[in-house]
Amino acid sequence: MLPLLIALALPVPQDLPEEDVHELLRGVSRITPEVMVVQAATPAVVYIETDAYAETRDFFGRLRRYRVNGSGTGVVTMKEGFVVTNYHVVKNAEKITVTFDWSERPLPAHLIAHVEQEDLALLKIDGPGPFPTVPLGTSSDLMAGEKVVAIGNPYGQTHTVSTGIISGLHRDVQIPSEGLSFDDLIQTDASINFGNSGGPLLNIHGELIGINSAMNVQAENIGFAIPVDHIKDVLKDQLLPQASRSWLGIETDPAGELAVSSVIAGGPAALAGLRAGDRLLALGGEAVADAKAYRIRSLDIPPGQPVKLVFERRGQRRNVEFTPWDKQDGLLYERMGLTVESIGYGNRVYAAVTRVLPDGPAMEVGLEVGDLLPVVKPMAGPMARSWRISGPEALVTLVSNLKAGTDLELEVYRDLDGNGRFERRERHRGLLGLR
Repeated sequence: MLPLLIALALPVPQDLPEEDVHELLRGVSRITPEVMVVQAATPAVVYIETDAYAETRDFFGRLRRYRVNGSGTGVVTMKEGFVVTNYHVVKNAEKITVTFDWSERPLPAHLIAHVEQEDLALLKIDGPGPFPTVPLGTSSDLMAGEKVVAIGNPYGQTHTVSTGIISGLHRDVQIPSEGLSFDDLIQTDASINFGNSGGPLLNIHGELIGINSAMNVQAENIGFAIPVDHIKDVLKDQLLPQASRSWLGIETDPAGELAVSSVIAGGPAALAGLRAGDRLLALGGEAVADAKAYRIRSLDIPPGQPVKLVFERRGQRRNVEFTPWDKQDGLLYERMGLTVESIGYGNRVYAAVTRVLPDGPAMEVGLEVGDLLPVVKPMAGPMARSWRISGPEALVTLVSNLKAGTDLELEVYRDLDGNGRFERRERHRGLLGLR
């Protein structure tokens, strides 16, 4: 009863005159924590605009191309000008520009890498740095009810701010129309729509805790963001140019039981005898119950080292051991039907063919092991010019930014007489279609 008696003993406040109220309010600081977060983070948030071309057939069956403009948001995470955003913001874009709040001049940017199943993409600004960045926080200690700030560009209204709280954690969302399945998302009531896609979700310390991702969810005040800890993993293992991750040569179903949906012919898994329909049970000595567990476990598998895989086929449990390839080799093998290595010749470094996929694009054009690829030229799109290829990294960077079906003109040197020299008469050209 003592606290109640004390409270009753306090004087009841009287209404203050209006002028006194305004005088008191003038002494209240308008610089709230949310304002400070916005002031700190906005310089590193970019407005993304894209130009793409879509194709359709008219009434007479003729193919027509028309321009499609898009927009979204991104956040600079490295001073060199690397921008993280949603992949759907820049998907199929032939031209990308980014604009900062502190500059009205759009800067060109290009797509470095993307992971469609994660809806994440990494852009690189084509301009001199350093650029302002947002510090990366952690999503491991987030709390329901915690205040958050979202920055985006809804409907072209650049650098718009919304605030809210974390409504829930570890949410799973599926988008059947896009064939996508997301797990472990942050749920917030901060306004997130298609213009906010790719923008930062920030905690009250101004740290990045997620990337806003506008989902096709028919409900008000429900937005979702990809947690920053997951983004760090994807950046490190799949998006950054220096990322190195194993390539197993299989695709798995994104939903349902963990089963192999396709096997890349001639790849590590195919050589080990895996087939479409096999149900995966364990990888590298750890059980993998679903697609999420498999994806996380595969990040820890180093390339070039034998790994054990347990799978089930027609009710029978089987064990195999195979050696995963480097992710760069896997990308080139899937899209071009070859792998390459760096080789020095004269005063230059070239990409030399080390594997050719049977019946793949490289074999169809006549490439052989030992051929040198000094120059590759995309025949269409914004990158349609000659590119000097100095090794696997250069070829991977180029191919990663090209659409399936793009024709590549290859300049090829082949040591026809076996004298160890590559002469002008041994130079050839061929046209390879990317897969």
